Amino acid sequence: MGRGRQKAKHTKVARELKYFSPSTDLTALEKEIGHPSDTDDQYVDKWADLYDEEDSEEDEESDEDSRIK
Repeated sequence: MGRGRQKAKHTKVARELKYFSPSTDLTALEKEIGHPSDTDDQYVDKWADLYDEEDSEEDEESDEDSRIK
């Protein structure tokens, strides 16, 4: 006998969730996602500090040597 009431309550809650549309603060969402405000940093290498430039040149030379052999 209690199943009808339970189902009705679940239906009511589901309907409320379906048609509930809270106001969305898009600026807060943009800050949370971390969207960059300026596009100048788009081409900056964040990881350039971690590697020496000399290592990359030596790696390229060793790759060329291995291809020649």
